[in-house]
Amino acid sequence: SAFSLPLRFWVNMIKNPQFVFDIHKNSITDACLSVVAQTFMDSCSTSEHRLGKDSPSNKLLYAKDIPSYKNWVERYYSDIGKMPAISDQDMNAYLAEQSRMHMNEFNTMSALSEIYSYVGKYSEEILGALDQDDQVGKQKLTYKLEQVITLMSIDS
Repeated sequence: SAFSLPLRFWVNMIKNPQFVFDIHKNSITDACLSVVAQTFMDSCSTSEHRLGKDSPSNKLLYAKDIPSYKNWVERYYSDIGKMPAISDQDMNAYLAEQSRMHMNEFNTMSALSEIYSYVGKYSEEILGALDQDDQVGKQKLTYKLEQVITLMSIDS
């Protein structure tokens, strides 16, 4: 699903704000964040959820709002799909500028290692999803990612 990667990231951030912020998360906050995360997941789900009196309360709390949230999510991805493609040259220029601006803020090797471990763990799913996208095919992103995976596996 197109929503699986954003969900994997954002649900983790919603449920675990201590990963990003220096905060303590108590049990009440944890329960509230679980409701928000469940609502987010339901809003991004492409399947219909049948709710009844036995459904968990965290699903019932925002059940009436889910259809409008789903519309927002669908419109968001539709709007992205209608945007003009970005050329490799423009993307490389943008990434180089971002890299220059934040050069001393991150441990680049640690970040690359984390990204690679994620890509390695889910390479089949990622490559499969890339193969299904026509725009990806035009830019040969599947081939480029396969090259990265091969190079990284040799180095490691």
